[in-house]
Amino acid sequence: MSEENKQPHPMSLRFRGFLPVVVDVETAGFNAERDALLEIAAVLVTMDDDGWLRRGETFVQQIDPFEGANLEQSALDFTGIDPWAPEREAVPEGMGLSEIFSPIRKAVKAHDCKRAVLVGHNATFDHSFVFAAAMRADIKRNPFHPFSTFDTATLAGLAYGHTVLAQACKLAGIPFSNKEAHAASYDAEKTADLFCGIVNRWKELGGFPPPAPADETV
Repeated sequence: MSEENKQPHPMSLRFRGFLPVVVDVETAGFNAERDALLEIAAVLVTMDDDGWLRRGETFVQQIDPFEGANLEQSALDFTGIDPWAPEREAVPEGMGLSEIFSPIRKAVKAHDCKRAVLVGHNATFDHSFVFAAAMRADIKRNPFHPFSTFDTATLAGLAYGHTVLAQACKLAGIPFSNKEAHAASYDAEKTADLFCGIVNRWKELGGFPPPAPADETV
């Protein structure tokens, strides 16, 4: 099939030309401008020819606190992260985000999409830290939409009546270990499974593609 006759990837027709990419961050507080970003994971989402979503590859980076960053001890106790542990093999924000963004840009192109849209559980939190770090590092090619997100806490509240990730996963039949939680890769992968499950369930129920508009002509 020639390039001219090639059919667009089905993903490009599902979310207004956006590629969902699931992101989870671990941080040293709640303030994206002040508190350190310590870990970031991104999980790609793909779609088969029949329109079913599935989880793809996971990318993880450990991040060094930026110069002057605040480190809330209560946040470090919660995540169990020692920012200065040598075994973390952490890198500066700019390097870490570049390593995360590169495969995302490639996936956007491969899926015939125009940009990525961040999917997260309470997505505004992850989005704010990603964009604050990208601005500090002066990264020009951020693949994510600057303000749109898909929030699985909201979607899970609609689909399963619960907004907590662990409980929503259990209600969706997705195994969830509280011992492994609060690692960015684990939480991102479970969030990706939840997102794919909700979108696929909506398709199963006949919610997508939506019915054609009624003919209003008389």
